[in-house]
Amino acid sequence: MIGKLKGTVDEIAEDYCVVDVHGVGYVAYCSARTLAALAGPGEAVVLFIETYVREDMIRLYGFKTTLEREWFRLLQNNVQGVGAKVALAILSTLAPADLANAIALRDIAMVSRAPGVGRKVAERIVTELKNKAPAYAGEAAGTIGLKQELGEGVAPAPIADAVSALVNLGYSRDIAANAVSAALKTAGEDADSSKLIRFGLKELAR
Repeated sequence: MIGKLKGTVDEIAEDYCVVDVHGVGYVAYCSARTLAALAGPGEAVVLFIETYVREDMIRLYGFKTTLEREWFRLLQNNVQGVGAKVALAILSTLAPADLANAIALRDIAMVSRAPGVGRKVAERIVTELKNKAPAYAGEAAGTIGLKQELGEGVAPAPIADAVSALVNLGYSRDIAANAVSAALKTAGEDADSSKLIRFGLKELAR
């Protein structure tokens, strides 16, 4: 099994690239985000690979980060109706942290922005992965738990009230949740809503 390719870019096509490794060209199918991040032909590249072996073919899927590869696996292994093509479409539309945020906030509309992902599939993704999203959020992992509580309506009243107040001031729910999460670290877990709003606004003013 191939787990990683390190070589030079030989070709970049619409949905795949060719990586030259010591004279051997490997075709790796990638998300649009990964392809956009590649340098031009002849430039060095490292791709993390998921290898699919079937009776009639061997196909490589390439990813810029191991986290993106983990999401590729997670989507297919846990959500009915999501195969490699749909998983790549989702990862082309949403970065791993954005996908984790959307799932935590039960933002079905955000998930369904990906080509080929209808509302029913988006609902299944949000439902099946809601408990797994925090572990696959990368650097955003610290705020996912709070967003998940907000999305499920179980966050403590001061937190929910603070987020609601910031949303009413015109901030998006995602930005408001990030600000309140940061405010909690400064103000303390027992802070009331007014204190969280005040500290949240300071975070937003930075």
